[in-house]
Parts: sequence; structure tokens; C-alpha cells
Amino acid sequence: MIKSMTGYGKAEFETGNKKITLELKSLNSKQLDINSRLPMLYREKDLVIRKEISEKLIRGKVDFSLYIENLGTESNSAINESIVTAYFNQLSNIQANLGLPVTEQIMQNVMRLPDTVKTVYEELNEQEWESIFDKIKSVIQSLDQFRTQEGQALDRDIRSNIADIQQLLKQVEPFESTRIENVKSRILDGLNEISINGNMDKNRFEQELIYYLEKLDINEEKVRLTNHCDYFMETMDNPGDVGKKLGFIAQEIGREINTIGSKANESNIQRLVVQMKDALERIKEQLLNVL
Repeated sequence: MIKSMTGYGKAEFETGNKKITLELKSLNSKQLDINSRLPMLYREKDLVIRKEISEKLIRGKVDFSLYIENLGTESNSAINESIVTAYFNQLSNIQANLGLPVTEQIMQNVMRLPDTVKTVYEELNEQEWESIFDKIKSVIQSLDQFRTQEGQALDRDIRSNIADIQQLLKQVEPFESTRIENVKSRILDGLNEISINGNMDKNRFEQELIYYLEKLDINEEKVRLTNHCDYFMETMDNPGDVGKKLGFIAQEIGREINTIGSKANESNIQRLVVQMKDALERIKEQLLNVL
């Protein structure tokens, strides 16, 4: 069963005094392209997250985000007391030397000066990380399930279009005998025009007829197109990521359809070829999103 490259997964949970939100989404891409947005605290785990994603999702443009909301009163910012005290003493001395009163406004001015507030960097808690990583795995699994559901819709649509091509190919056969007679008639008319004294070279006519019939024969193309369609359907049932392989087979299907069209020399067959091309284009559009 094929899978789509489009998917979405999300999880929200609390651990300690934090609310963690995980979000994972993927779109189609020729290869795996991972973009991660992590708070500074979890940057060291970026490679671990990427490895887990690459092993499970294989291909696609993947965006992963981890958001933290602090539920407690703790803050990673703290007042730098020694700096504030030094600023306050210096400003108080300056005001005293100038004969100015020392007021509470000094503190307002002090807090605007550089380095009065420092950032306290939290250390990663490994037990907390294990809990978060388990949730990341479940989000990846949710996205993979989403891909499977989307893949079922793609599967139905692609199979329907392959069936259309096979059905249209069967409709070509009734027009082949008519096509041969038309070619034979045109060649005969042409030879009659160039015959001398009403005498036609029958050997020449047979040679020309054999030449054009061989040139316009589409039996090999029909057989190859049938085999390509069967192989395409078999490949869709294979496990794993088969999107690229299906794309290659679709190219071969297109070549055979184009060759039939160029050899057709009959309006009804060419009309069927146009319909086959239309079905194939719909298949190619869907394959862009197949894993």
C-alpha cells in the first residue's frame, strides 16, 4: 500500500512546571529535507531528533517544532545584584558630590543600565528529555498514520486512472483493421496515379504495403504498455517507499502511449491516445506526493 508524503502530527503535554507542544508536518519533496525549531535548552538533541525522523519518514519536506510554556514562577532571567549595587553606589556618590538629593528615581535609572539583568541558563534534565522524546516518537507515528490514510485516497485514484488506460487500450483494437484498410487504399491510389498505361507493378505495391504495415504496426507497443501497467499495479502493492519507482514506470507508460499515437495514422486511435495521456498526467500529478 502506498503512502502520501503529506502528513501532520501534534502533541501537547505537561512535564514538571512546563507545558510542551510538539508539532510535525510534512509535504512532498524529492528527498528528505528536515527543518527543526527548538528552544536553546534542547538544541543539543537536534541530531537525535533528526535521526529519528529520517528513519521513520524516509522522504519529504519535514518541519518539526518544539514549544515550551513555563507554568511556574521561575524565570531564566535574574537581577545581577553586584552590578546593580555597584551602579547604585556610584550614582549616589555622584549625586552627593553634586549636592543633589538621593531619591528612589536612582533605582529606575540603574535598571536601565547594561548587565543589570542576567540570563540563567537551565541545564537539560535527562529524565525530562526521555519523556519528551517518547512523545516525539508518538508524534512521528501519528504523522505516519496520517500518511497512510492519505495514501489510501491516492491509491484509489491512481488505480482508477491505470484502469482507464488499460480500458482505452482495449478500445484501440477494433480500429486497427480499419486503419490497415485505409493505408492499403491510400497506397493503391498512389500507385494508380503513377502507373504507366494503366499497368501497376504489383510487386512494388506489395513491397510498399509491407513496408508501411511494418512501420505502422503497434502490436509491440500495445504489449509493452499492457506489461508496464501490470508492473505498475504490482509495484503499488509492494511495501516501503515506491514513489520514485512508480514514477519511472509511468515514464515508460508515457513512451509507449506516445509511440502508439505517432504510429496511429487513424483519428479514432489518436483520440483514444489523447484520453490515455490525460489519465497518465493525472497519475503523474498524484505520484509527486507518493512516498
